[in-house]
Amino acid sequence: MTTLTATPHRLAQYWALTKPRVTQLAVFCAVIGMFLASPDLPDWHVVVAATIGIWLLAAAAFAINCLVEREIDSRMARTARRPMARGDITVPQTLVFSGVIGGAGMWVLYNLVNPLTMWLTFATFVGYAVIYTMLLKPATPQNIVIGGLSGAMPPALGWAAIANDVPMQAWLLVLIIFVWTPPHFWSLALYRRDDYAKSGLPMLPITHGLAFTQFHVWLYTIALAATTMLPYAAHMSGLIYLASAVILDAIFLWRAWQIYRHYTDLIARKTFTYSIIYLSLLFAALLFDHYFKF
Repeated sequence: MTTLTATPHRLAQYWALTKPRVTQLAVFCAVIGMFLASPDLPDWHVVVAATIGIWLLAAAAFAINCLVEREIDSRMARTARRPMARGDITVPQTLVFSGVIGGAGMWVLYNLVNPLTMWLTFATFVGYAVIYTMLLKPATPQNIVIGGLSGAMPPALGWAAIANDVPMQAWLLVLIIFVWTPPHFWSLALYRRDDYAKSGLPMLPITHGLAFTQFHVWLYTIALAATTMLPYAAHMSGLIYLASAVILDAIFLWRAWQIYRHYTDLIARKTFTYSIIYLSLLFAALLFDHYFKF
């Protein structure tokens, strides 16, 4: 009886290592990139294979992130229940798990999609798991800005899967996520500042204070609103996307202004939640506009 009940529990622990909610958003953006890369519906075989391969490599990167930050996670209320922070999964188990699913993802992408997608996704894995997690995050309060490129890559990976190329349009999508990342993450860091103070990481609210971080949330949100106009300016999208982006940006700008001028932890928490909804709806609008452009 113990064995039967332990197996689902252990599977749930490994599943938690992959940070499934974050992985789902990344894979969603990659899938949007796949559909935008084709004037018609893309080959569903490639879409399925690319989705699986990108998900596996992203999951492997997040598992390494959990391994590297296990001691930091154990000091923070938000992350203390993660399996590595609790010691439920060992370092060798995590390394084997990450190696197996990451290797499987590379095999799928190389053999069932194309080598370009595999190498780009592997580079993203290295960028997140090694350059961001191990080098940038503990070294500079600008970690989320400099390291944001790895987290912004999914649309380019999806585009490469279908087109075997990464044109300017794909990089515009990457740029949107790149500029979105700081106000998204700093909103979280603001209302979780006590947690981050315990972690020892040089996060912006800890190193430069609340007022400085609030102002930069506002500045980056302005930059984000301008960036989201580029797909329309480049004739990549039409009026449906433009109208959607204007509405979504207006709400984000209002929330960022509230953070800057009328800060409370509740406002920051709501802004962080909205930022996730914002990105999902913005990319959904791109997809809808792609097939129903006028």
